[in-house]
This record gives sequence, C-alpha cells and structure tokens, in this order.
Amino acid sequence: MLAATAMILGAGQVQAGAFGLREQSTQAQGLAFAGAASGSGGVSSMFWNPATITMNPGFVAEQNFTYIGLSSEIRPAPGTNPGFARLGGSGELGQGALVPAGATSYQLNDRLWLGLSTGAPFGLVTKPNQVWAGEVYGRSSRIFSLAINPVIGFKVNEWLSIAAGPNIEYFRLTLRQALPVPGLLPTAYPSSFLKGESWGVGFTAGATLTPRDGTVLGIGYRSSVHHDIDGSIGVPLLALAPLAGQVRARLNTPDKLSVGLTQAVSPVARVNLGFEWDNWSRLGTIGIVSKTLGLPVNTLPLNYKDGFTYAIGAEYDASPNLTLRTGFAYETSPIDFRNRSVRLPDGDRYIASVGASYRWSRQLTLNLAYSHFFLDRSRVLAGLGRDYNVGNIAFAGVVDSSADIVSVGFRYVFGAPPAPAPAPLVRKW
Repeated sequence: MLAATAMILGAGQVQAGAFGLREQSTQAQGLAFAGAASGSGGVSSMFWNPATITMNPGFVAEQNFTYIGLSSEIRPAPGTNPGFARLGGSGELGQGALVPAGATSYQLNDRLWLGLSTGAPFGLVTKPNQVWAGEVYGRSSRIFSLAINPVIGFKVNEWLSIAAGPNIEYFRLTLRQALPVPGLLPTAYPSSFLKGESWGVGFTAGATLTPRDGTVLGIGYRSSVHHDIDGSIGVPLLALAPLAGQVRARLNTPDKLSVGLTQAVSPVARVNLGFEWDNWSRLGTIGIVSKTLGLPVNTLPLNYKDGFTYAIGAEYDASPNLTLRTGFAYETSPIDFRNRSVRLPDGDRYIASVGASYRWSRQLTLNLAYSHFFLDRSRVLAGLGRDYNVGNIAFAGVVDSSADIVSVGFRYVFGAPPAPAPAPLVRKW
C-alpha cells in the first residue's frame, strides 16, 4: 500500500523538469535565438527583454505558430526488473505539439510604448505505449501553460531604453502511470493519475543600450512565478480509494536572465550573440500536502541544476524584401543521469537553425524558420532508491531523442508611426 502511495504522488516530478519553451518568435528561431534579448526576434523579443519594444515604431503586431516534432524512444537495458523488461520499450514517446505566440506594440509618442505578449513558457506532451517496461513510472504526461505579459516601455534617450510589466501565468498538468496491483499481471495494471492547475503572477523587466549605430546590447529578466497548485489524485480501485483526494503543492517556476548582442558588420549584414540562464535549481524539493488532513503526504526531490544556453547567429539582407538568417546554439540541460525520469528523458542539446523573412508589402512581412535539435544519447534509471521507488520495481533504459521544429509567422504594421513631439518653444525677451 505504501509503495502504491509513493508511486501515485511521486509522478508529480514532471511538473518542473526541463520543459521550458523558447519557441516564442519565428524570427529569433531562425537565429537559434541568438540576439533575442537585443531585438533579433522583432516585437516578439519582448519575451526575453521587454525593452526591445522601443525598437518598433508605430503600431505593430506579430503572430507566430511553431510545430514541435519531438522524437524520443526509451529501450530497456540490463538492470530492469525481468518481469517488466519483456514488456518492451516505450515506442515513440514524443508527441507533436503546436505552440502559438503573439506580440503587439503601440507607440504613444517618441518616448513611450505600450505592448502585450502572449505565449506558452512551459509545455510538454509525452505518451509511451500503454504497456511497456517503464509503465509504473509513466504512461502519459501533459503540461500546459499560458503567459499574458503587458509591458510599458520608455525610451530614456537615444542610447537607453527600459521597460517592465506583470507576467500573468496559468499552469496545468495531467500525469498518468500504471498502478501495481497484487494478483494482476503487468499487462493488466490500471492507471492512476495526478492533476493540478494554478494561476500565478510575476514580472518582466529589461533594458537596451545602443552605444553607437549598428550596436545593440539587451538585458532582460523574467521573474519566478509562484504557483499554489490545487490538484487531485485518482486511483481506479475502490480498495485504494483512501489514497485518492485533493492535494496542493507550492511551485516556484525558474526565473530567466537573457543577454543579447546585435552588431552590424555591413549595411546589409548583422551578427547576433545570445546567452540565457534559467534558474531551475530553485525548485529543490517540493512538498505535496493533503487538503483534507492538512499534512504532508510526500515530497518531490526534483534537485535540478541550472540551465545555460549559448547562441550565435547571422542574418543577411539579400534584397530590400528578403532577409536570410542562420544560427547555432548549445544548451546544457538541468536534467542529467541523477534526476532523469522516463516522463522527460532530457539531455544537453545542440541546435541548428535557418530562417528567412520576406517583405510582402510595406505593411506585411512573412517569416519562416526551421530548427533541428541534436540530443546526446542518455541513460535513465528508476527504482532501487532512485526516482520514485515503486515496490522495488527497477527500470533502466537507454534514450535516443531528437526534435524538428518548424515555425511560421507574420508581422503587420498598422498605419504610419506617430510624429515626433514638437520641440519646446523658445522666446527671446
């Protein structure tokens, strides 16, 4: 009975793994997100640095649609419980997902801008075979988020802009895994689930510096968002009904620091650099509390590392209407062998990207980008004192993963930029 309880509650570890979504801008994706904090992502750069809003005169809107095609498979390895190893691997674990994101900016005058960005900062969909060797540690995982970020930007002078705004965030997860029941074969184990959702509020802030024409340095910060998650645990058997019920957990999402540099090397070419730090280590161990009893019923020892991303990209104006771009990035994952789970068998990533923009008319620009993620082969081990031990059911596996990402978007400019404010009248007496 205690093993079943640990399995049901322990499944929640997926709610704070390396599932952050960076796919907020088609333009920036074509550069592997290099220079996103210094404006390479257009209006959508507000996700990384809200101060980039002042780089967009007039009334401008962008919309991006990104398809994430994740391919991942876990194969049982020596060390897996023999009774489960014969069930085979996960099959295709990854599931495709469409991620929309948008941003709008409006220039009030030559100093002040208002903006709004929306998108999904976190997300995950994985679904292995219903019956497989690691089923007691994961049958499906779904994480959904939505962030709404109003922004106010102020151009202090010709070389400095600042901006800030609240970040309103919704978070939801649904996790399922097999429930070991004495007397049943593993092929007949029913599924239990954990569900939860929350609203939280944080903030974003940033600055851009333009020390000279052709050089832009941007620094942006997205704060942690505190979530009081209301959830429930469900079990399929009446005999285990006392294990079910309402639970709550406190989760602080990782804060993010982004730095970008855009440097013009000619009138038609630019080089972009990018750096991101994601403070995943702040999650530590999360407690799960019964809302009925008011007592802790389990803990989630996440213990992730911080994540770091380094990117370089270049873009070239092939004509007044066509811009080509490419980029490369390396990302160190907060997940390694010590904390890797079958729900999210993540690892360090190498990202190669290409993209283009075509100016269809004075008002409309079309964007396209493609990225391929190369992930190192990795190992996962659950049970025997690791992960969430389910009745000493050990699972060891080898993971092969990759991802293909395609993004399309458009930028639309409404009308002409507002006229500069008139200079103050000077009189001689």
